[in-house]
Amino acid sequence: MMRTAVLSGSFDPFTIGHMDLLTRSAGLFDKICVAVLVNPSKVPCFSAEERIEMISCAAKAAGLANIEVEGFNGLLADFVVTKKACAVVRGVRDGTDYAYETRMASANRYLSGGMDTIFLPAKTEYSFISSATVKEFAAFGRDITGLVPDSIYKIIAERLIKR
Repeated sequence: MMRTAVLSGSFDPFTIGHMDLLTRSAGLFDKICVAVLVNPSKVPCFSAEERIEMISCAAKAAGLANIEVEGFNGLLADFVVTKKACAVVRGVRDGTDYAYETRMASANRYLSGGMDTIFLPAKTEYSFISSATVKEFAAFGRDITGLVPDSIYKIIAERLIKR
């Protein structure tokens, strides 16, 4: 039986930390469905289509063949059920992330009738990286090399870095 997991987030933009989670998850499951959150109440820097394309490009460049990327809105628990996934994979950088993610995992387990959440701790060298950090560094003209996957650096830098 194929074991599918969902890796969800807004990924605005997709960072090297996200890429690390995707790569590690791809080694644990037969298939990873990357669920790109489309939240109509937020104005992202990149459209859902752009984020989906960037993640697909980064996965392909890394040689990850067991990845599917698509947008979703609504409840993650419902999305996981439609994908017939056995788990959600979430990255945690620190105790604050863990506290939030455990509450979300409990809610998703309740809503889905038993879905598991797998927590992967961030590698130490990526523990400070978030999409917000990348956007802030870029807004102040700082180089974001090493914070986003090389394969999509140019796309992200052209949009975010103030010259």
